[in-house]
Amino acid sequence: MVSQFRFFSSNEVLNTIFANKKILTPDMRLLEVIDDRLAAEFIHLPRIIYKNYAAWIQPLDKDIKEVFDPNQNKFFARGECIRWILQTDKGQTIGRIAAFYDKKAIEEEDHQPTGGIGFFECINDQQAANILFNASKKWLIQRKLEAMDGPINFGLRNRWWGLLSEGYHLEPNYLNNYNPPYYHDLFTNYGFKNYYEQLTFGRNIDDPLPEIVEWKAKRLLKNPNYTFRHIEKKNLDKYIEDFQTIYNQAWEEIPGAQALTKEEAKAEIEPLLPILDEKIIWFGYHGETPACFFIMIPEVNQIFKYVNGKMNLLGKLKFLYHLKRGSCRKIQGVIFGVAPAFQKKGLEAALLYSMKQTVQVEHRVYDNMELNWIADFNPRMIHLLEQVGTKLVKKHITYRKLFDESKPFSRAPIVSPRN
Repeated sequence: MVSQFRFFSSNEVLNTIFANKKILTPDMRLLEVIDDRLAAEFIHLPRIIYKNYAAWIQPLDKDIKEVFDPNQNKFFARGECIRWILQTDKGQTIGRIAAFYDKKAIEEEDHQPTGGIGFFECINDQQAANILFNASKKWLIQRKLEAMDGPINFGLRNRWWGLLSEGYHLEPNYLNNYNPPYYHDLFTNYGFKNYYEQLTFGRNIDDPLPEIVEWKAKRLLKNPNYTFRHIEKKNLDKYIEDFQTIYNQAWEEIPGAQALTKEEAKAEIEPLLPILDEKIIWFGYHGETPACFFIMIPEVNQIFKYVNGKMNLLGKLKFLYHLKRGSCRKIQGVIFGVAPAFQKKGLEAALLYSMKQTVQVEHRVYDNMELNWIADFNPRMIHLLEQVGTKLVKKHITYRKLFDESKPFSRAPIVSPRN
């Protein structure tokens, strides 16, 4: 059976997709990914782009494939997605991109319906990048969208979100973007602007907490109404419900954040089961009311870097070997939240202090930790992390491109703390 794919000649693209923008040369062709062969090219391109980047860790092929599988990615039920690759006339893939939109996110930002682009990879060539950006822009305009954010994920924002701008010497955490520095020029030269920044903070496990943090924690821990404990796998369903409750309250005012359904909350936690370490996932309660959480996982990229993107039989054996060997010495803060009713009471201090007592004494497994996705529009959280002794180690930027450049551009609004 012959594989079929959609091919655009340079003239067709020039005349129908990119209007009067003379940016397509005869030695480039844009292909929509609609068969397995082109999907394989989409997956393979980063291996070429990053061959000389020592810090890059190859993502798992299956994690990328799941994003574009309607049977595994529930965002297809409320949106649409398309992918392209860019090739030379000799068949060499030199770029890729995905464009998509989420109806629920659009409804929540109705003043400026915004789609997204992601999984962008490209050689250092502005002309090639413009072809990919223009294809995405045209497709989104046809769906009545007025802007596009990127690079972001067709899914929840704790994965594949933002363009790395600081920390190139550090290995990327699992499901986090890594990219060459020149990508920023490709984005900004096209007209993308900094919409917000996502900060990653880090600290050594054995570093002491500042005295003021310990004082706040010990004071709160004397209050019998509050309890702090790590999870138990046997009660996982309860913790998933508590996670959903706190998340939906705490993220209510975060721009672009959507409430989690029970199924979505479960889908976020259950994939962590093979690597889940009970001692590094903590919840705080006021009586029986869930008040805060701190979800951390072993930073499995420290193991996945040995499998070269393949979780076949050999990859699984390598994973198990390095997991048992203790190759993972870093933990990743996946998400941290305090329900609004319990903010400014010192719960975060008590939560961190309780966890520290465990991982520094009875559970001596890890050397350091990193906390991802601290948005610059949340200064209170940044201040909190600085107070507890963490330092900025990485930065990602989420860009926005307005299709009507006569409209004013505004950065993401600052989250105002509740009184």
